[in-house]
Amino acid sequence: MTFEPLASDFYSYESLLTDREKQAIAELRAWLEAEVKPIVGDYWERAEFPMQIVKPLAEHGVLSFGWDETKPFENSAVFRGFVAMELARVDASVATFVGVQNGLATGSISVCGSKEQRDEWIPKLASGEIIGAFGLTEPLSGSDSAQGLRTTAKRDGDTWVLNGSKRWIGNATFSDITIIWAKDVDDNQVKGFIVPTSTPGYTATKIQGKISLRAVQNADITLENVVVPESNRLANANSFRDTAQVLRLTRAEVAWAAVGTAMGAYEAAVKYAGERVQFGKTIGSHQLIQDLLVKSLGNITASLGMVVRVSEMLDRGEQRDEHSALAKAFTTARMRETVAWAREACGGNGITLEYDVARFFADAEALYSYEGTREMNTLIVGRKITGSAAFV
Repeated sequence: MTFEPLASDFYSYESLLTDREKQAIAELRAWLEAEVKPIVGDYWERAEFPMQIVKPLAEHGVLSFGWDETKPFENSAVFRGFVAMELARVDASVATFVGVQNGLATGSISVCGSKEQRDEWIPKLASGEIIGAFGLTEPLSGSDSAQGLRTTAKRDGDTWVLNGSKRWIGNATFSDITIIWAKDVDDNQVKGFIVPTSTPGYTATKIQGKISLRAVQNADITLENVVVPESNRLANANSFRDTAQVLRLTRAEVAWAAVGTAMGAYEAAVKYAGERVQFGKTIGSHQLIQDLLVKSLGNITASLGMVVRVSEMLDRGEQRDEHSALAKAFTTARMRETVAWAREACGGNGITLEYDVARFFADAEALYSYEGTREMNTLIVGRKITGSAAFV
């Protein structure tokens, strides 16, 4: 399959990919355009997730590229970022599903699990045999998870007893396992647990009435005396610092998804501008529409440069919390501007699902807030700049 560069990659960052990586991107892009793009609007409107795409996602390697146990070929963090971008430029809900399954759930086991845990669980998650979720955020604890976690874990011989609540947990209505982060009552440190969702005392209730990422199945989770064996405690998760290692990786991929969401809206607006006729000519020939499109492309190009660099730093082992935090804060803010300009370029038709822009416009709001709000990521970078923590 021939690789065709994206017009929205104006400075040709895709040229940094290897031929094998380009081939994988071309195959994924073709499948997304043919099989996913035509159906996502309907699923978004019905607030349902298209489960039939999970196995094909796995077959395209989307759930396995980053892990030594399952990757089909050697690949870079830059390539994996482009994968996240490709998903989001078709649909941010699909990108979010993958981010939870591949980044947060599998990532937790890869970063914090023992070799035995990695060998047992990562292949199953990478193949789509099982679905994973990531339970950190709580009803009363979001940005302050490092200190404010209320879910508890109590050691009882060879088992642990978990009690508490989680909120906004993606994939949780249909996940087979959920990584639950809880505070050990004995040492007051945060620990992670692989919790099968069939465990007695575990319940997940779908959150209704969302206006963003409607296809993502977010849930409230209740844990009432949920008993898990010591073998399901993530062996190398001994404090919130270990949790933060996972978030550092996924935060950078959310930045890539933000670029993809902006791209999707921009590309839809360019298409519309070339078809919509007003005052006897296409609106794309009007100066004010061109101004909106050029500002959008500028945001995309600047953001793409940033995320490429952050991923290059990850490949070299140089990426730190403040690097992914700045990327997430900057790209989501630029995304928010871009989807608004794309919606504006489409006029009244920009608020209907028929032209795609409305979906990107609405979904951007969730990406702007999850995986660390702009304000929290700003404080992470501000701490690095000044040497002073301003979190409280």
